[in-house]
Amino acid sequence: MTADGRVAALEEFLARRGGPLLRVAALLGGGPEAGEDLLQAALERMLRHWHRVEGDPEGYLRRTIYHLAADGWRRQRRWRERLPLLQGPDRGIVPDASAQVDQRDELFRLLLQLPPGQRAAIVLRYWEDLSEAEAAQVLGCSPGTVKSAASRGLARLRELGGTPPAAPACQEGTMQR
Repeated sequence: MTADGRVAALEEFLARRGGPLLRVAALLGGGPEAGEDLLQAALERMLRHWHRVEGDPEGYLRRTIYHLAADGWRRQRRWRERLPLLQGPDRGIVPDASAQVDQRDELFRLLLQLPPGQRAAIVLRYWEDLSEAEAAQVLGCSPGTVKSAASRGLARLRELGGTPPAAPACQEGTMQR
């Protein structure tokens, strides 16, 4: 295939599959702008190695998007680990609202690390505020399955987030016999 033919094939591919690839990149990047940046970086890499890409370039492009997103998450994690060293001692400064945005972003990234069933149970129960029965109906399973998946998911989120496990619900002397 000539160089012009390959360029035309790439343009046709992007016209046909660009929208779904951009949506995936936006979800992985955490927003539309980050998704555009991810997709553009993946396209740049694909064009650098265009002579090695054979057949449909979608698989190569998707893999590159996933790898770039994971690299970004790793860089961000390392930066956040170093951030307390740069802040110095606490001077009683009131944090701004961006702290909530950071917490939401961290929660979103932690949720992505959960298995799909646990993630769905947590989102339906705590984000959508559905009861166990309603969540079970949406997921097509029993309420007990939702309850156990949510419990395991919360435990895993605590583990991933570095939060100590929750204290037991009943304390000494309060258990009924």
